[in-house]
This record gives sequence, structure tokens and C-alpha cells, in this order.
Amino acid sequence: MSQLKWIEVPGASLAVEHQTEDGATGLPLLFLHANVADRRMWHGQWSALTPVHSVASYDRRGFGDSRTLQATPHSNVADLWAVMDSLGYDKAVLVGCSLGGRVAIDATLARPDRVSGLVVVAPGVSGAPSAQHGEPVSALTDAISAAAARGDLDAKNELQARLWLDGPLSPPGRVGGDARELFLSMNGNALRAANPGAATEEPSAWARLEAIRAPTLVMWGDLDLPLLQERCSVLAQRIPGAESFVLRGTAHLPALEAPQQFNSLLGRYLDGL
Repeated sequence: MSQLKWIEVPGASLAVEHQTEDGATGLPLLFLHANVADRRMWHGQWSALTPVHSVASYDRRGFGDSRTLQATPHSNVADLWAVMDSLGYDKAVLVGCSLGGRVAIDATLARPDRVSGLVVVAPGVSGAPSAQHGEPVSALTDAISAAAARGDLDAKNELQARLWLDGPLSPPGRVGGDARELFLSMNGNALRAANPGAATEEPSAWARLEAIRAPTLVMWGDLDLPLLQERCSVLAQRIPGAESFVLRGTAHLPALEAPQQFNSLLGRYLDGL
């Protein structure tokens, strides 16, 4: 059974969920959530992994059950080390999606001695060149900005579900049921959360991808933003020895909308470590 605890970092208290079963001898796993989610996006992975691995995930500042005590400049990578230290993890396999993937990559480059493996799902990359989205992605992002400008957070939440959960080129509402309800809950909480303060910019990872030595798996959905799909393909080519896999029929959050397919791929990767 999973346990929830809070760890104190400057300006915040981070909610950390963890579980270790008797007889679990595999490498510890630490899951890092996307910027439109919280640690709950990974609940579909826990039951498949906890018999073998110690598993943990946490809410970054401004997400889920984490508490902002005071808006404070902070480092997401430093927070990650604080979480690992609180769990007693000298090393862990980092599994990150979107901005969580960006944090995982930054951490891997900063302290390779603490990273047993790296799994990134449509990750952000610090220092990556900016590029223009084509239509209809730009129309959707413009609509999100307009909803934010007029303070309509419910509309912004629904539009972000179309962009990130359904995929920008898919019919609105492609993903329904529990997955959609969970997305709207996670992202809705984040949209209304207190400002945690600015995260410091890490050194460019884009310029140093070839320096990553951890066994790496790059995954992405074929319904995700075209720009992100292209970036993932480049990542897989530039990170030495990286494996890659495209999850068909999924968008930006494949672990949430297709957990069995995702778990099968992740399990195969972990068996190879």
C-alpha cells in the first residue's frame, strides 16, 4: 500500500507518494509528472511495478497536494534530489513526461552518479531551439491564451485537454472516461494553485545530449504535437545508445491513456537494465 508524506524544501512542502513491497529487489523508480498533471498521472503504473521495484512519485511545487508556503525562486532539480534523499535513494531510474522529462534530463546531466536509467516521454529539453507551430496547433494555443487572458480557467482546462490529452489533430473528446476526468482534476488544481515562485533555468541540456550515459528510452505518441514528435526523434538519435518507441494512437500522456501498452514497454526496458 502506498504512503504519502511531505518533505520540506525552501518555500514549500512537497507531497511524496511511495511504496516498497517486501521482496522488491529491482532498481528504485522515481516518476516525474507533466506540467498539466500531478503525481496521480502515474497511478496506472504502480500495480505493475511495485512487486519488483520501490516506486515513488511526487507533486512539484504548485501541483497536486504540494503546499506553497512562500513564493520562492527554486530549482526543480534540487527539489528532485531532496525527494530522493528523503526516500533514501542513492540512485534511481528517472521516468519523466513533458516538463517532468525535462527535469529528469537536467538531473541526469547534473549528477549522472545518481541516475540508474532515464525514461523520457515527449520531454521538454532545456535550451532546445524554439520553433513555430503550424495550424491548427497555433489556433488551439491562441484559444488557450485567450481563455487565460479573460480569466476563464474552466475553458482553459478544457482546451488544454484537447491539446495535450486528445492531441491537437484529433477530434475533441477523443479520450474520455476516467482518464479525462483525472486530467481535468489534475490540471484544474494546477491552474488554481498559488504561485510557487520562479524555477531557475538549468544549463542547456540541448547542447549536451551526447554527454548522457544513462541507459535511455525515449517514448512519444503519434498523436502528439508534430513539433514534439520531431524533437523526440532527434533526442533518440543524439543520446548515445538510446532506444525509442512510438506509442500508436496516443498523444502527449500515453501513460495515462494507454497504461497497459506503456507498462509493457517500460517493463521491457527495466528488464534490460
